[in-house]
Amino acid sequence: MQAKLKLVFLAGLVSAACVPAAFAAPSNDVSAQASNQVGPIEALARQAWREDMAQIATPSDGCFHASYPSIVWQQVACKNLPARAHSVPHYYLFAAPQTAGNGNDYTLQTGSSLITKAVGSFPSVTGVTSEQSVGVPAYGDGGILGANEYSLQINSQFTSTTSACKNHSGCTVWQQFVYAPDYEVQGEAAVFMQNWLIGYGSSRCPSGFASDGEGDCYGNSSAATAPDVPATDLGGMVMTGTVASGGNDTAVLTYGGDAYSTSQKDSTLYLSQVWNTVEYNVVGNAGGSEAEFNSGTSITVNVAVNDGSTSAPSCVADSGTTGESNNLNLGSCTASGGSTPSIQFTESN
Repeated sequence: MQAKLKLVFLAGLVSAACVPAAFAAPSNDVSAQASNQVGPIEALARQAWREDMAQIATPSDGCFHASYPSIVWQQVACKNLPARAHSVPHYYLFAAPQTAGNGNDYTLQTGSSLITKAVGSFPSVTGVTSEQSVGVPAYGDGGILGANEYSLQINSQFTSTTSACKNHSGCTVWQQFVYAPDYEVQGEAAVFMQNWLIGYGSSRCPSGFASDGEGDCYGNSSAATAPDVPATDLGGMVMTGTVASGGNDTAVLTYGGDAYSTSQKDSTLYLSQVWNTVEYNVVGNAGGSEAEFNSGTSITVNVAVNDGSTSAPSCVADSGTTGESNNLNLGSCTASGGSTPSIQFTESN
């Protein structure tokens, strides 16, 4: 959704390559809000429904909505979004203490198997009483700032090339599945994908993409409208990103008794041909901003994938791709195999 991340490893001020930064498993807990409104049996039924909706494909490209207990997607109007991108580079000290995001994050990596679906959730959220998105000077203090401004991001790696690069030397693709409050309309959130052609060069960007002025091309999919969810209820949201070779890529957000989705042709970036790494977290809302949580916050992050394997993936540190961040310190990370390989880690302040 945003900025570029330029790493400078100050072990003698050795500069690394400039890489972009931007936007970025069903929860074991139901949201506090849902728990207050329904009994435990109903809460479990809704949780099962949310898990089902994460598995049910939409019938075509476009935007859809479903309400509990129905498992039928109903088509709704999409919104066209302007892309919010910032090309301001950011420098940080290698191995210096870093809060989560802006390149310092855990990612799930599968190795040789390709990912067809990633599901991000927060199985445990404690101590959250407030959150605000604040500007980061290195990114020009950009973004959507203020109370309850944040984004949920499922991000791919940005080190792989596909035919979407049209044989431009050094070009790689990067795709983000995003939930962002107030992204275009105050009081409304957007569920969408942001697409990048990194290092496309000085040539004119392809149709559907705009230039960031530094050789990269970016654009947004159509967006599904969703409610602005307060950051105090992060545990009630589940974000899903799916890709299908020859079909559609889809972003889905489920919250309470509702599911919201949007899709685009996989041929936008051909992510299905290369996707092997997932970053998921709650970070600032666009423009390289930071999601600042109150002291005493603790969040458990879970990322699960379908990759045709039951092997445990790798949990890799310092490998995130988004430029947005939060003010939480990363804890330990564990990886698990099985029908849905996953990683899980904690972050707190």
